[in-house]
This record gives sequence, C-alpha cells and structure tokens, in this order.
Amino acid sequence: MAGRRKKSITFVHRDFNMSNKSNNLTNRKLLVMGVFVTVGVVYLVRLFSLQVLDKKYKQLADNNALRFVTQYPARGKIFDRNGNLMVFNEAVYDLMVIPKQACKIDSARPFDTMEFCRLLRISKESYVERMAKAKKESYMKPSPFLTQVSKEDYAHIAEVLYRYPGFRFQTRTVRHYPSAIAAHTLGDIGEISQIELERDKEGECYYRQGDYIGKSGIEKSYERELRGVKGLKVVVVDVHNREMGRFMDGELDEDPVAGKDIYLGMDADLQAYGEQLMVGKIGSVVAVEPATGQILAFVSSPTYDPNLLVGRERGTHYKELQNDPMKPLINRAVSGTYPPGSTFKTVVGLIAMQSGSITPGTCFHCSGQASLPIKCTHSHGSSPDFANAIMNSCNPYFYESFKATINNRKFGGVKQGYQYWKDMTYKMGLGHKFNTDIPYERSGNIPTPEYYDKMYGGQWNAVTIRSLGIGQGEVLLTPLQLANIAAMIANEGFYYPPHLIKCFGDSTAIPEVMTTKVFSGIEPQYFRVMKRGLRTVFSGPAGTARRFEMKDIPQCGKTGTAQNPHGNYHSNFVAFAPEDDPKIAIAVIIENGGYGATWAAPIASLMIEKYIRGYTVREELEKRMMEGRISYKSER
Repeated sequence: MAGRRKKSITFVHRDFNMSNKSNNLTNRKLLVMGVFVTVGVVYLVRLFSLQVLDKKYKQLADNNALRFVTQYPARGKIFDRNGNLMVFNEAVYDLMVIPKQACKIDSARPFDTMEFCRLLRISKESYVERMAKAKKESYMKPSPFLTQVSKEDYAHIAEVLYRYPGFRFQTRTVRHYPSAIAAHTLGDIGEISQIELERDKEGECYYRQGDYIGKSGIEKSYERELRGVKGLKVVVVDVHNREMGRFMDGELDEDPVAGKDIYLGMDADLQAYGEQLMVGKIGSVVAVEPATGQILAFVSSPTYDPNLLVGRERGTHYKELQNDPMKPLINRAVSGTYPPGSTFKTVVGLIAMQSGSITPGTCFHCSGQASLPIKCTHSHGSSPDFANAIMNSCNPYFYESFKATINNRKFGGVKQGYQYWKDMTYKMGLGHKFNTDIPYERSGNIPTPEYYDKMYGGQWNAVTIRSLGIGQGEVLLTPLQLANIAAMIANEGFYYPPHLIKCFGDSTAIPEVMTTKVFSGIEPQYFRVMKRGLRTVFSGPAGTARRFEMKDIPQCGKTGTAQNPHGNYHSNFVAFAPEDDPKIAIAVIIENGGYGATWAAPIASLMIEKYIRGYTVREELEKRMMEGRISYKSER
C-alpha cells in the first residue's frame, strides 16, 4: 500500500508540471502575438501619419505640385595680374521643357503650337526638332528647349508662359569680355557635347544635356575650379505652372557654391598693346616673367573679339571664324611650329660650350657669302670669337660649333654625339610640351637619330644635317618654347615652366609643376657669356638690332630669319630686359615678315619698353609697326 501511494503522488506531480509548461507556452504565444500586433499598429499609425496627416510627403509624391530647379552657380571671374577684370558673368535665361507636361492634352486649354512658335520667333520645324531632342534626353525631366534668351525677350515670353504647360525659364549666366582681348588665352564656354557628356558619366556625373562647359583656353584648363557647385531649389507651382513659393520655406534647398576667381599672370595693358602691334600680320608674341614663368602676354594674330562666341549666335560666329582663310581660331603661340632660324644659335652655342667642344674664345673661319658648306649672310670678317659670332649672327661659326659637338670624341661617335645634343635640347624645354595649364600645346620637333637613320639609310654625319646648326632643317619650335629659351638665358640656366595662372582668388595653391625650377644642365658661366653676346646685338656697332637700342633699358636679344617654303622668310626675335635684372623675356614671330630686324625685333623692343616703362616714347617706330601691313595670299 505504501508503494502504491508513493507512485500515485509521483503521477500527480508529473501532471502538474505538464500543466505549467502548457500555460507557459500559451503565455509566450500571446506575448509574441502582442508584439507583432503592437508593431503592426505602430507601422499603420506611422503610415497613416505620413500618407494622410503629413502634407510634406503628399506634396513630394505629387510631381505636378513641386518643381525641382537646379541652381547654377556663378562662374568664377578672371582678372589680370594687376586686378583688372577680364571676364565676368551676365544673366541670360534658358527656356526649359518637360515633354510629358507639354504633350499633355488639356481640352480646357489646348496648346497652340503656331502661337507658341511666333512668341519664340522659331519655325514649326524648329519646334518639332527641339521637342524631339528634349524627349530623347528625358520625357519626365526638364531639358533645354531654347537657350540664352535675352532679358528683353525673357520679359515678353514670361508674361504669357503660363498658357503653355511644361515650359519654364531657368536662369543662367554667360561670359562677357569688357576689353575684348586675349581671346585665345581666355577661351570660351559652350553647350556640352555628347562626347563630353559620355566622358563625364564615366567620372563624377556633374553635367547634364544643355549645361555649359569650358571649350578652350583658361575656361577649359580650369573648368573644375571656375564652374563651382550646383545647388537646388524646390518650389510649389499651381495648375497653371506658376511658381507659388518655396516648399517648406526652403528647408530642402541647397545653395550653389560660386566658382573660384582666377588671377592670370597676364598684363592686360601689355596684351592689348601687343594685339595692336600685330594688326595686319600673321604670327605671335609671347612674353614671360623669367622669375616665375608667368605669361605676361600671349598674342596670336589674327585674333577675334571673344564676345562673338557668346549668346545664341555663338554657333554662327564660330563657323564664320572657322571658315576665315586667315584661321583666326588657331592659337599660333602654342599650335604654330616654325623653324627658329638664327634665334636657335643660342641653343647650339650653349650646348657646344657645355660639352667642351668650344670655348668663349674659340674662333672659326668665315668667308661670308663664299663660306662652305653653309654661307654667311653677313660680311663681318674672318675668325670671330663667340661674342662676335652672336652679334653678327655668323652661320659658319654655329655650324662649326654644332659639328664640333656631335663629332666630339668623348661621345664615341656621331650618333652618340647627336643623341647627347638632342638630350640637352630636351632639358632646355624643346621637343616636348610643358604640360602646365596651356591647352592645345604642341611639342615642336627635335629629330631623333633613328629619324635620320631611316632617312639616310644609317649613313649620315654633321654635314648631312648641318642645317640644324643654324635653326633650319627639321627642327621646329613654338613661339612659347622660344620665349622660354629667352627666360632660361635671363635666369642663367633654369626656368619655371611657362603658365597662365598667377593665383586663385581663394588662395588655393597652384599646381606644383608651375612653381618648380627646371635646370638646363648647362653651367651658369656659359649663360653669362651668352648674355654678353646677346647684349651686343643691341649695343654693338654691327648688332643686328642696334637700331632699337634704348640707353636706359639695356636689352639682350637675337634676331632670326627663318627660311619658309611657302613664301618670304619668317621674321623672328627673342629678347629679355633689363640685362642684369630681367623682368620680361619675349619671343616674336612674324610669318613672311622677312628679316628678323624688319618686324620681329622692333615689335619685341616696343613690348619691352611698354612693360618696363609703362608707356612708350618711340612714337615714330610705334606708328610704323601699328600701321604696317604684310601682304598674304588669300588662299592661306
């Protein structure tokens, strides 16, 4: 009996445990269900609040009630080195279209296409073409329909625009050039091309169809800095497409950030003066500050008014300039390559002295016109030393210097000697681009030994390529490279890569490449010898530029007369001044201008005087240069 009672108690205890477990499971189920119900109620309440009570999200969901307007930033202004304003902004208006809204049929207000075309002064064909382009860009989002509408037309159109659903105005800015100078340097902006858009999509995706972008010059080189950062404005519009005010008092708006202002190294007065001197001539003037590499003047002639490439007529004017036989769109200062002629004797002489092939006292025989294998254009007597050879621009002397360099036994052969010579020209900034902020720069040409191997079947020597010793033959330089040679001599052995920018308006540092000295590999003592020789070009009794000497501004220079297969010689000149503390280095090339002293030397000397003195006193020379014209064939 005792055993049975104990067993019974055990069963009761087991039943009691099972009952407790069942109750616990039920409680847990109820708890979980309660949590889910609570969460569901919270979500329902929140959704009700968002979709019904909160008007903000209702309006955000209604594209017809809100308009998202891109706020374009003010493009950075451009100043010269003295703070003179060269480029600023003017407001224009782009007419935007949302094709979906414009194509929506409203029986109460039917869209009168012909009336709309008359309002915009466009043809129906133009309307169809523009609308098709907008649809291709986006059917739901705004695209440019008519760009750069003037203030006067804007006021007339905006007054009745509410009649035409899907259309609205977007404020934009275009560039204005108060002095109408330096077109090639400043460049221009235009509507972004499809190729530029595709390139942008691979990177930061900043632009949209219809946006403006720098196309050339400074506008292209510093597009990222000048353009600024876009903003956004959200506005409420009524059923007639009229703006009713800011949404949420502008809480969702983003202010645009203006682009950086840029200060150029250019002197606007000197630039304008150079353009005046070059009227009626084809060529260029490049002036550089030796101490910084900043470009003081960057003249390419013929030039054009940069304001022509602004506004709705930009395309028409661009085609006219493109079809002009004088090719005014070409920036000859960096895209034109020329045989440097006798200005190149500075390079040949410096390399010959550095290699030990000649000394400043070395003399070479000259028989004037009877000299062989290169004749001399001057009758200055025999055996000049280096300084006299520079003053008289003696062809035989520099041919012999070139030959002595590439035949120098220490190099082990003509080809090795020539390779040394070529490598030295590279160190002096020739045969390659400077790669600073100057777009469309060309490298020029210093031929390689391989080039001559191919041309002459491996059989060539100093006589074969003798023209290089006097700046002819295959050697080609840009005016920018020539100006840099003058700056390097002025600095006695180094240069700063020539560049356009001086600084940013917000004190952002300019790229390091523009502030780093480049050494020529030639010892300063040889540059001092060269400077003495170049001084005699102005001051010596037989100096080729002695007529343009200024007693109070000691100038150093070298004339050049480069042969040209397409007509008369090119007139070349390089110079710097003052001799002991150079402030300006300059190169001038006048196509078909004849001797270097005819056009290039006097223009360079006047530019030097204008920059250093601030004015000119040689009125007769100035008048002759400004009024002088060179005849060019119309088929150029």
